[in-house]
Amino acid sequence: MANARAPLLVPLLAALLAWPSGCVRRRGGDNTLRMDLVANISTVDPALSYDSVSNTVVYQVYEQLYGYHYLKRPYELVPVLARGMPEVSGDGRTYTIRIKEGVRYHDDPAFGGEPRFVRAQDFVTQVKRIAFAPTRSPAQWPFSGRVVGYDAFRAAAGSDLANLERLPIEGLSAKDDHTLVVRLSGPYPQFPHVLAMAFASPMPLEVVLRHGNDLVGRMVGTGPFRLVDVSPSRGARLERFEHFREDRFPSEGDRDAVRRGLLADAGRRLPFVDAVELPVVKESQPRWLNFRKGTTDLLVLPKDNFETAVGADGGLSEELAREGAVLEIGDTLTYWWLSFNMRDPVVGGGNRALRMAVAHAIDMDRYISLFTNDTGEKAGSIYPPGVFGRPSGSRLPYRHDPARARELLREAGHPGGRGLPVLRFDTRGTATQHRQMAEFVKAELARVGIRVEVSLNTFPAFLEKARRGSLQFWQDGWAMDYPDAENVLLLLSRAGHPPGPNTSWYDNPEVDARIGRIKVLADGPEKRRLMDEVEALVQADLPWVMQFYAKKHVLLRGRVGNYRHADLIAGNLKYLRLKGGKGEKGDGDG
Repeated sequence: MANARAPLLVPLLAALLAWPSGCVRRRGGDNTLRMDLVANISTVDPALSYDSVSNTVVYQVYEQLYGYHYLKRPYELVPVLARGMPEVSGDGRTYTIRIKEGVRYHDDPAFGGEPRFVRAQDFVTQVKRIAFAPTRSPAQWPFSGRVVGYDAFRAAAGSDLANLERLPIEGLSAKDDHTLVVRLSGPYPQFPHVLAMAFASPMPLEVVLRHGNDLVGRMVGTGPFRLVDVSPSRGARLERFEHFREDRFPSEGDRDAVRRGLLADAGRRLPFVDAVELPVVKESQPRWLNFRKGTTDLLVLPKDNFETAVGADGGLSEELAREGAVLEIGDTLTYWWLSFNMRDPVVGGGNRALRMAVAHAIDMDRYISLFTNDTGEKAGSIYPPGVFGRPSGSRLPYRHDPARARELLREAGHPGGRGLPVLRFDTRGTATQHRQMAEFVKAELARVGIRVEVSLNTFPAFLEKARRGSLQFWQDGWAMDYPDAENVLLLLSRAGHPPGPNTSWYDNPEVDARIGRIKVLADGPEKRRLMDEVEALVQADLPWVMQFYAKKHVLLRGRVGNYRHADLIAGNLKYLRLKGGKGEKGDGDG
């Protein structure tokens, strides 16, 4: 949820062109929350959504069995559609999950005009959709090799949609309408976190069959908001779901939540706003102007406007304070690096000296200063802050040293860059900042003799290139799905190869063997030791050049209440209140 979620699978361009093209209008009363999206929406199908822009839409409409407590840090899993936490067998392989009754789906023609309520079988259907090859889901990694019978189902189902109803997954069963049983091939302590991801959103079989498994432009969730209008390039409009289940603002929180007065709405029914408008505004300057004009309520602060918004003391500037704005600064589980395609004949494979030359050539301190206003923390490890086992010092085998970069280029057989093809650096979008970051990398490498051609992409086109493995050299990023090393290491494992998130196609059996042990261990000395060994192996191969761990500066209009930054809670809009808003439906005691 790296735009912070890592580049992964999106529907084909033809599917994107099939989306509804109606303009998403910025309308509604004073109880409508407005927030600009920074790139095109790549998908609204929860089986496919794996980037922060799409997730901003998806998590408002779809719900999962579990989520994270809005007002507690460290993050704490809590039931959402489940009645309680899973009952886990003594061997850690069987999960029994009781599901809430009376949770209604948003209306869809597949329901024949009748209300449809969540059943345990709907979770089975969604996992089958993920396994079903034509869905092209990036979510194989949480289930493949883990849920008993998952891979056998995937092989047997082929491309026949009827097999989603006809064939079972041995390890997934609905004991009754409100009891789900999952059998795993071995212990997987992180599995409840998987059940908090959009991938695990329930999906009625009749919806899948009625629409041919094509949920492009269609959302049938249970969440606080229902989809009214969507366009990949224009954005989305959501409105309060009038039959939303009873859900209330948290009545407890950590010390920071209490200090900030975030419990004032404790026990009140959610959501508080009547509608959410999410227009796509790719360039940072129009987003900034929208905020200054008051036509958007939340803004991730663009770097070019940092000095206007942030004072010398690091707090909100007097100018913005006079306008009634509020500044929120949050730690994140998001981090960035430069990535190489390890299958590429020029930069990949055994060409480590070339990759090391790139790593030594780039002044990452200056990069961080320019593009994060010195708010990013220079990375020293593949593990970000907040993850158990992260080393305290740097583990990186490189530093900014252009002379050493030139030596390494000679070792790679290209003295002064002679004989080295022009490298292609792909951008994650077409916005000005993406171009500026790419040009910075190009200029730094040119100083040591490495020529670079910048290739501009829309965000969906970039994601599709990543899925196909046609990128060569690019900036990559990851917003963690859950705060465990296993989620980091997915990006470096064979199991994470596309359509999963290992878009560098890195492959090292020694790394995979250790990851296999890490993923079943609780935090402790053995897990830490294995994490250190993985880091050493990865740095020896160098598929990544680490950049920085991100902090997020968010500007809010003064009318926005209850905001708390939370990387792992994309479905946070239901908690927000607009002061003076006319919608009182969410204010009662139910």
